[in-house]
Amino acid sequence: MELIGNGINALVALATIGLGLFGWLRVHTTMDFVGLRPADNSGLGKSEIRAASGAVWVGVGSGALLLFSPIAFLMLAFVYVGAAIGRATAVVVDHARSEKPLFFLGFEVACAALLLVVNVPAAL
Repeated sequence: MELIGNGINALVALATIGLGLFGWLRVHTTMDFVGLRPADNSGLGKSEIRAASGAVWVGVGSGALLLFSPIAFLMLAFVYVGAAIGRATAVVVDHARSEKPLFFLGFEVACAALLLVVNVPAAL
């Protein structure tokens, strides 16, 4: 089971890094995909996408891989829980029920669940 758990941890962390790299380095594609446009030329909109939708995810995924401990992967799970809570709020409050928000909500819940199932017992 430990080998499977380590594989799940590594796979989720690598997927997190990969998606984060996309948000960080492909900011225009990311903004087009999520339907955002900067309101002005201050650069804040693009910097927010690069940071919140990109580099933050690269950081938490990389940190979990570098530390490679149940606690590190639990922290990654909690980041996914937070993202899922925000996304679920958008689904309910903002009626964001199209394919993209629901897909990402499912992805975030699945990543959080996998990481929790694998790492809670290992951390106890």
